[in-house]
Amino acid sequence: MDLLTPSADALVPGATLAWLALVGAFTVLWLVSLPLRNASIVDMWWGPAFVLAGAVYASARPDPGPRGIAVLAVVTAWALRLAWHIGRRNVGHGEDPRYAVWRQQNGASWWWFSWVKVFFLQATIAWIVSWPIGAAVAPSPAFPSIFDVAGLTIALAGLVFEAVADAQLRRFKQTAPKGAICDVGLWRYSRHPNYFGESVVWWGLYLVAAGTPGGWTTFVSPLIMTWLLLKVSGVALLEKGLTSTKPGYAEYVRRTSAFVPRPPRA
Repeated sequence: MDLLTPSADALVPGATLAWLALVGAFTVLWLVSLPLRNASIVDMWWGPAFVLAGAVYASARPDPGPRGIAVLAVVTAWALRLAWHIGRRNVGHGEDPRYAVWRQQNGASWWWFSWVKVFFLQATIAWIVSWPIGAAVAPSPAFPSIFDVAGLTIALAGLVFEAVADAQLRRFKQTAPKGAICDVGLWRYSRHPNYFGESVVWWGLYLVAAGTPGGWTTFVSPLIMTWLLLKVSGVALLEKGLTSTKPGYAEYVRRTSAFVPRPPRA
């Protein structure tokens, strides 16, 4: 994957430039986080990072065409909704406990280590996950292909699913007593329907990429995103300790799928 020069033949044109742009943007965020003593500002900018990467990929194509415009529109809608959701939840509430623990563990070295462990790492992961966007911004085959229709439909369905799940959880928290378990709406069928929807978005975008020459090779991107949601920053992280801190959560786990929605067990 080359990658600084525009090329209609490159699988992911501008990939190196996209990585440099992401590292540069996240480094600026890191510098902002230092006087704020709040590394969790990075979370709100996770989504917009993909808009930046997509813009670089599009600029590296002689003509991104209607496929590129459609993909970038979906990515932008997903990114803005996620940034709004995280910002609304986090702004004014101090540093996320995950980062606060790391800050305490690393002491005086956290100021520079946070760049490596949080900002540089997230920039690199975002770059890898963004590869299907770069592959999908291609002039061939003619748009729309069956891959385009199926992939964009799946991605939009995932976006709607994720948004509805987040809205249901937000409404539940506004009226439910503290410590109550949200098991209504989509949360009746999955313990993490918002993360499932996000995974679906990226598999849909990959399907669009798979319909372009060589685009199928970017399958590592949705795999990594799904793995992160299941094993690292999503399901595994949130569920750690919930069984002991929320009465009834063990029963909720017993009857409800962790990720892929399905009817609850009797």
